[in-house]
Amino acid sequence: MRSIIEMAPLQVYYSGLLFTPQSSLIRGGYLKNIPWVTMEPKVADVWSSLIQTLEGHTSPVITAMFSPDGKLVASASEDKTVRLWNTSTGKQCGLLEGHTSIVKSAVFSPDGKLVASVSWDNTVRLWDTSTGKQCGLLEGHTNVVTSAVFLPDGKLVASASCDNTVRLWDTSTGKICGVLEGHTTYVWSAVFSPDGKLVASASRDETVRLWDISTGKQCGLLEGHTCGVISAVFSPNGQLIASASEDTTVRLWDISTGKQCGVLEGHISEVYSAVFSPDGKLVASVSDDKTVRLWDTSTGKQCGLLEGHADWVNSAVFSPDGKLVASASWGNTIRLWDTSTRKQFGVLEGHTSIVKSAVFSPDGKLVASASLDTTVKLWHTSTAKQCGVLECHTTYVRSVVFSPDGRLVASASTDETVRLWDTLTVKQCGVLEGHTSIVNSAVFSLDGKLVASASNDKMVRLWDTSTGKQCAVLEGHTGKVNSAVFSPNGKLVASVSWDNTVRLWDTSTGKQCGLLEGHTDKVNSAVFSPNGKLVASASWDNTIRLWDTSTRKQFGVLEGHTDTVTSAVFSPDGKLVVSASSDKTVRLWDSTKQTTIEIIETHDTTKIMKFPNDGTHLHTSRGILQLKPSLHSGGNRELSHTLTHSLHVTDQWITCNMKKLLWLPVDYRLSCSAVNDTANLIVIGTASGRVIFISIDFTTLPAAYSQLPVNVAVTTGRASWLLTAFIS
Repeated sequence: MRSIIEMAPLQVYYSGLLFTPQSSLIRGGYLKNIPWVTMEPKVADVWSSLIQTLEGHTSPVITAMFSPDGKLVASASEDKTVRLWNTSTGKQCGLLEGHTSIVKSAVFSPDGKLVASVSWDNTVRLWDTSTGKQCGLLEGHTNVVTSAVFLPDGKLVASASCDNTVRLWDTSTGKICGVLEGHTTYVWSAVFSPDGKLVASASRDETVRLWDISTGKQCGLLEGHTCGVISAVFSPNGQLIASASEDTTVRLWDISTGKQCGVLEGHISEVYSAVFSPDGKLVASVSDDKTVRLWDTSTGKQCGLLEGHADWVNSAVFSPDGKLVASASWGNTIRLWDTSTRKQFGVLEGHTSIVKSAVFSPDGKLVASASLDTTVKLWHTSTAKQCGVLECHTTYVRSVVFSPDGRLVASASTDETVRLWDTLTVKQCGVLEGHTSIVNSAVFSLDGKLVASASNDKMVRLWDTSTGKQCAVLEGHTGKVNSAVFSPNGKLVASVSWDNTVRLWDTSTGKQCGLLEGHTDKVNSAVFSPNGKLVASASWDNTIRLWDTSTRKQFGVLEGHTDTVTSAVFSPDGKLVVSASSDKTVRLWDSTKQTTIEIIETHDTTKIMKFPNDGTHLHTSRGILQLKPSLHSGGNRELSHTLTHSLHVTDQWITCNMKKLLWLPVDYRLSCSAVNDTANLIVIGTASGRVIFISIDFTTLPAAYSQLPVNVAVTTGRASWLLTAFIS
């Protein structure tokens, strides 16, 4: 909880209590003092091995390395920086800037006075750790530099590169003093032996090669991996090498014989790196499967599993005393783990991989969650209990949707199928097969009799939900189809594609009846007006275009957004169009005059928008927008909205009325979320697979949260006003 104590000290009382393990005495004694949380998130029983999470990088972290005295960690990131961290406090204590591209690796010199960093800018740079200043620029590689390491006496640096070579550099002069050539493709890493006499290099050519420093000649070839070798490392006594590979294994090699002496199997995806503990008794390996695994080198057996990263783990390293492991992740974080406890986080209900989609049923009584673990799960919103597991997909589930009556669920998957499930029996009741590539989305017609599925195979297919039979194949797009939507009367389908077009289809014949061309970039989504006479399409070309469905002609272009338009929606009377964009604004438009009514700065991308039938307010992923009668009735255009009580989930916070209410620790941050405004219920799907339910009672909230914020700029037709609106 260190980072939230620094950021907002009082939040540790709320978030610290809610997300502290069940066995905590403090939780048991004081949780009752948060009466406004009526449904608590389910948390682990005990603390895990995780000690700290270091946050600050703005892009994935590739490697992390301890200083020789264990007091610092250096991390290298795709954000082009190296950062130094104090291991006792977790605070950032240095920012090394100068590279012009991704930094792949950073390593300390044996005396801890220097850091060497390597980059996709083809250079190695040396930094003074006391000042943070660059003190050396090593140029000579002709391609991306992937790793660097100091000779044990600090006099040389060895760098590995995608130019298929390892180069040796004199740290005092910055001059090249050797080029090791022999690999037939990219060299991912190089490392010195403890006595400084050898270099081991790992390559995409599936080999590890040993080199004699004194002669620059190859003196060993370790073959056995079936895919590229990403890293290799010597044991502290120099007798073994551990190599990590894309073939999902770590292999141990005897240096004296060049023979393989162990295969460490358990990861389910490619292994990025492996490293020995200081005493040589353990190996830590990291993988695409988001885990750090500990192995006993004497037996080759797994003896620890460190779980919690929300994304691929790129590297791990032991502290000099062997008590800690630092792991670096694509989730932009570095984690410190206690190697002595090796505790599991605890068994929590949920998925075993990233949750991609979470949706409420029409009556709000169920939630369906879809995951990369190939399953769909159903949950009772009243109890937050899992009430069904839908297991038939063979690969990732990308999206899930309820039928209008809530009786069916349709799930779309990368296994090229859509599957139908009966929510009462929790049984599969249909397998919709026919697509030849990933299915991106599925949608029900308003009467629930049809499903339209959109796929990367450039087609939309229509299916009869009662029989599961295909009843039409809509062919014509020349790029992958993102989504499809039915017209209100069900007679048309509009599909949008990466071919920059919207196409209209007759559902009775399956024939194309309209080609709507005009966008100059990919189209994200389309929506029909309530009377079905117009279609609004949102595009990467920063515009919303309106189309007349009877003439198939462009009716208007709504221009003003400065970035991709993610979605658009009509008001129930069709007089308004509301659009959301990656430029972090929501715009209200007059659909007849095609003019901007208001621009609302949201400070985040708004992804979900929906009007209830009365048209008096708009539900969004940023809260509820309340419209004044003058706007939704077509009267004078004036200050038009306020926010009612609203809950929203950002990356780190749950907000209430746009005020920060609950901070989310790293393990509980969203990959997707859904909010039921009526029940004041939030569902969060996390990258770790957990599905969390939190319900808020507005009547018992502290008074400050019931007061709406002010001072948010909203631009109307001719003037700029200060108005309550979306802000976090």
